[in-house]
Amino acid sequence: MHGIELTAAGRAFLDHARLAVTQAEAAKEAARRSAQPTRPAIALGFLSGTEMDLLPRAMRVLQDELPNIEVKLTSDYSPRLAEALLKGRLDAAFMRPEPHTGDLVYRLVRTEPLIVVFPNDHRFAARKAIRLREIKGEPFIKPSKTAPTLRKIIEGSLKRSGSDVHAIHEVHNLAHAFSMIASTRAVTLLPAYAKNFLPSSLASCPIAGDAPTVDLVVGYNKANTAHVLKLFLERVDFLAARK
Repeated sequence: MHGIELTAAGRAFLDHARLAVTQAEAAKEAARRSAQPTRPAIALGFLSGTEMDLLPRAMRVLQDELPNIEVKLTSDYSPRLAEALLKGRLDAAFMRPEPHTGDLVYRLVRTEPLIVVFPNDHRFAARKAIRLREIKGEPFIKPSKTAPTLRKIIEGSLKRSGSDVHAIHEVHNLAHAFSMIASTRAVTLLPAYAKNFLPSSLASCPIAGDAPTVDLVVGYNKANTAHVLKLFLERVDFLAARK
């Protein structure tokens, strides 16, 4: 039995047929992509720890406007979030209002009082409020340069109260702060949202009198004209109103 061999005309026809099939498949894929355009996307940043209560609310805002949206998330220190906004790696970020970021615009989300945090068997544990001057003489920890805005507020408040303490340690985030408070029996000042994450070994107390406060904002680059960012910013007031 002999095999079948295509003539020159047959080979040419087969090549054209294969090309036609390939073109048809490409056209089908193009039609599918056209019917299902690229999903809208937004890159959001969160000051570490704040995503716990803000992310669900932010997602509701975005999905109300764009149910099929793709959200890319980053959690980091506030100065790094500012840098990512300036370089276009993020569209918006929940952060502190950082200095020297002229191209960034900030929308206030909330203003929080600072609280005193200490071991749960500390002498402060029975108190309903603590005056800043009472912290003088206590082992104290403060934020590192990863949180320059909060650090400046804490240092200024303690100095004005007459409790210009010498910190025994600097901490980089909430988890680090909690660990150092428990292990060194130190006290510190943190934004009020931190009390929602305190381990059982620690306790907190409000500051008596005119407590220092720190702002949480949504930052974005004024050069960013993305439609999805505009929609999100239109609902920032909704986020600010929810506690």
